Amino acid sequence: MTKLGGETKIHYFSNMETKDIIKHILPKEFIDYFELRAIKEKENQLIIYLDEKFVLPPEHSNKDLESKGFMAAIRLHDFPIRNHQVLLHVRRRKWREKQTGRTYTRNWDIKQEGTSYTKEFAAFLKKMYGQQTS
Repeated sequence: MTKLGGETKIHYFSNMETKDIIKHILPKEFIDYFELRAIKEKENQLIIYLDEKFVLPPEHSNKDLESKGFMAAIRLHDFPIRNHQVLLHVRRRKWREKQTGRTYTRNWDIKQEGTSYTKEFAAFLKKMYGQQTS
């Protein structure tokens, strides 16, 4: 509990890890493979920043890889929360093989092709509103 200008603010989930809270909000693959970096509120949006975890790709375990930072972020729309649009700001790692200089990234299947939506959100919209025709 903290005091804010004479007003008391109670933290009901202070003993829970962030992962325990966020797992109820984000799709499972985001929880398993990405770390929550920040959540920002901007007007009517919640922007959730996620970075790929620092785990070597298992399909390249026989190579000497080093992390070389992140790819450009992609932005995905997900289910709204409490009258806020949810925008996921997702950065994937890039890895470089030390001997050859070749770069690798993982191809996470998290975005619905042809949209800026998560697969789960796109499936929900399709079910609710059907296939949109031009």
